[in-house]
Amino acid sequence: MQAIVYYISLPFIYLVSILPFWLLYRVSDFMYIIIYRVLGYRKKVVLQNLKNSFPDKSDQEINKICKEFYSFFCDWVVEMIKSITISKNAMIKRCHFTDTSLLDKFNKEKRKVIFVMGHFGNYELAAAEMAYNTNYRLHVIYKPLENPYFNRLINKKRIRFGTEIMPMAATFKTMLRLRNDDELSATAFIADQTPSPESAYWTTFLKQDTPIFLGTEIIATKLNYPVIYVSVNRVKRGYYEMTTDLLCENPAATQKGEISEMHTKRLEQDIIQQPEIWLWSHKRWKHKRPN
Repeated sequence: MQAIVYYISLPFIYLVSILPFWLLYRVSDFMYIIIYRVLGYRKKVVLQNLKNSFPDKSDQEINKICKEFYSFFCDWVVEMIKSITISKNAMIKRCHFTDTSLLDKFNKEKRKVIFVMGHFGNYELAAAEMAYNTNYRLHVIYKPLENPYFNRLINKKRIRFGTEIMPMAATFKTMLRLRNDDELSATAFIADQTPSPESAYWTTFLKQDTPIFLGTEIIATKLNYPVIYVSVNRVKRGYYEMTTDLLCENPAATQKGEISEMHTKRLEQDIIQQPEIWLWSHKRWKHKRPN
């Protein structure tokens, strides 16, 4: 069944991928009508997440952010499909670093680094920019999809511009192997996923008790790689600017929870500034803090 779904979908996926951008966003507009207005895909989850995160906002303000999120979500889907065939020049034009001086500094010092991000903006295009337009060999951690056919397609898309992919289960083992490699590498962590509540670090994020994966912090501390937060802000439809902030240069000197607090609070700042481009449909707060 998985193969049937994949091969039926594949011609449509490639047809959308080769569309010019002006027509691509007409497809997104149509998707918005279906997903938001007709199907109401995870609408209750989105609205509840928004209300809990912004208790001071009125219903009118919450509904406005909700609509803007679904509009962005549909744009993100078609941009993901477009990235299967997008050219390097088009990619760089639409998603780029505003300043690489921080990366250049660590590159000159021959230091491997850790990038930490959230499901904010078009993080997939951002990975392509990081791989193609910096002096680092980028490794992106991924969780395999249940459908192996779509999983291969997505991974093929990710490595087009030089990104290396790293299965989540083998992250630390792979980074240890790369530690003594002469080639400078950077590993990108998407750190706002939902871990098991018992093994998580708990903090307050968007006014709610929230479990945080400790993996980023643990690996950064053991390897003592500088931790750099990467923000992917949307300038206008289809265009993104990336900025970097040094969170911690010497993680080995930090206390437990310190790095997790840093990247969580930095992501929270981005979400408050542009709430519509974070992944609100994710069931981020499905767990309760253990006693």
